[in-house]
Amino acid sequence: RAGHAVPTTYRVRTASGGTHLYFTTPDGVQLPNTAGTVAESVDTRAAGGYVVAAGSIVPAGRYEALNAAVAAPLPGWLLGILRPAPARLAGPLRLPAVDGSRAAVAALEAECARVAAAPEGLRNTTLNRSAFKVGRFVAWGDLPRHVAEEAFQAAGEAAGLTAAECRTTIRSALDSSLRTVRPREAA
Repeated sequence: RAGHAVPTTYRVRTASGGTHLYFTTPDGVQLPNTAGTVAESVDTRAAGGYVVAAGSIVPAGRYEALNAAVAAPLPGWLLGILRPAPARLAGPLRLPAVDGSRAAVAALEAECARVAAAPEGLRNTTLNRSAFKVGRFVAWGDLPRHVAEEAFQAAGEAAGLTAAECRTTIRSALDSSLRTVRPREAA
């Protein structure tokens, strides 16, 4: 799903038929848990996360080792995707030039400021909610989608999210908003 060959490493089949791949990280590297950052439906567990071990039995079935390989070192391409964004720089958030109605621009600026100021642990959720809220202006034709995407990308990265995590969250939130938006007259 991420466009790379699957490395030979320790693997476990989950009770639901999925697969866990195990890797070791370089010394001194602490990675976050992710959902959809590597590719759609691909989650990672690292610092503070956990997985069910091979041999465990849950109501859905058994977790079983698929090979005897040891955990391989995390590939560099995957480390690059998973490594947290550098600490955010102090200073004002600079959004791209925005075209759209005054209400749409004001909403976009307010929600991007909310994302950029989100505390650790709430950054992705805040990005999702804020992009969803602004999605109605995209649906109504008041704001071009690419403008909203660029602005939220900048705000998410300023908050410390990875570029890939921002893209995935923004796309999902805007798509969801466009599917469920009420007509302007009913909003």
